[in-house]
Amino acid sequence: MKHSRGERLKDLLDLVRLPNLLVVALTMMLMRYAIIRPLLGAILVTMAGDPATLVAMDFRLGWFDFLILVISTCLITAAGYVINDYFDIRADLINRGTIIVGNTITRRMAMMYHNVFNLLGVIGGIYVSARIGYVWLGIFFILISGLLYFYSATYKRQFLIGNIIVALLVAMVPMLVVVYDAAPVYVYYSQASSGFPGVAILFWWVGGFALFAFLTTLIREIIKDMEDCDGDRETGRKTLPVISGLTVCRVIVVLLSVVTVALLYYVWSRHLRDTITLVYISLLLAVPLVAVIVRVLTSGEKKHLTLASRLMKLIMLAGILYSLVAGAIISSGKIL
Repeated sequence: MKHSRGERLKDLLDLVRLPNLLVVALTMMLMRYAIIRPLLGAILVTMAGDPATLVAMDFRLGWFDFLILVISTCLITAAGYVINDYFDIRADLINRGTIIVGNTITRRMAMMYHNVFNLLGVIGGIYVSARIGYVWLGIFFILISGLLYFYSATYKRQFLIGNIIVALLVAMVPMLVVVYDAAPVYVYYSQASSGFPGVAILFWWVGGFALFAFLTTLIREIIKDMEDCDGDRETGRKTLPVISGLTVCRVIVVLLSVVTVALLYYVWSRHLRDTITLVYISLLLAVPLVAVIVRVLTSGEKKHLTLASRLMKLIMLAGILYSLVAGAIISSGKIL
């Protein structure tokens, strides 16, 4: 059966999870322009050639190079999604009843897309690494692309390892931004200014978002494994719900959710203490996480877990969008 070009294009966009790629790009842009830029602007330094004038720090990585960084990250992510579906044909047929790879897109074409996306992503990553003077950082793009391949081929079938790898990779998205922006800022201002305070504060702020991304992704991955338990058991996978059962998974999801909420309020009480953040955390993060807990604990059907998984995606998006609130507060000078 032949498929039209429009059908193949639609399925390719579904295969690479276009909405997820847009979230990756959004995350990177928000970390840079909503968090890192106001932080740099709030730090005043004295330039060596003009000791009487205080100057706000600014980016040293150009917007075009940053765009290449975003595109490269999205390409490697897309390659990861393609190879995941390549190895998941049988399980997806059991769990969802439909597949893309092996249907409108052949296995051969899927592997070609995977290789091309990876190659372009690695080349872009090496280019940006060279632009900031640390070409060796390009090795991380090679390692990430390899890790995504072996995750789909092997690790996701193993007890908890696959869940942790995915959570770490998601947490690396905001950290990539701060690494590639902080490195040239440090090199320039440590030499061109006196009393340079360093760039640790950039890592603390972005690291907070990365930790939230890690915890919420880990929660969602476990819920997804609970959804796919039947297919995973049928295909011989040793995932957490297959090995330990759904009850243990529910306990772990609850514990991770409680830890996430507790950390949110700890960070607020320790470092922020503003009303806007408190309301945001309570209404858009804590309450929905409690709803996820209730849904998972009372889930009697697969559709209940599907709703919990989708709610986790909204929580993760809300966590990213908090950067807009944080950026406004930093720019106002109330917190740093």
